[in-house]
Amino acid sequence: MILEVAILDVKSDCEGSFERDFVTASAYISAIVGYISHELHRCLEKKGRYILLVRWETLEAHTEGFRKSPQYLEWKRLLHHYYDPFPTVEHYSPIA
Repeated sequence: MILEVAILDVKSDCEGSFERDFVTASAYISAIVGYISHELHRCLEKKGRYILLVRWETLEAHTEGFRKSPQYLEWKRLLHHYYDPFPTVEHYSPIA
């Protein structure tokens, strides 16, 4: 299992629209082979900051399967205009 972690900084006063569009976008990511689950959390200390956690069966399920899919184009269309700056995405593997 691979854990994708992205810190998402959403433009000021766009949080409500982002959250609504994220619900729609969730259908696109969850349709990918190798997808396990995802969670979006709102930061309590910093307005407009979220953390996205996505569990994948393999790294390639995300980097090849999702990012090169038509579903990713829809995800991108729905969500990428909200970010400032654009998020850094990292992948983690379990230790124990």
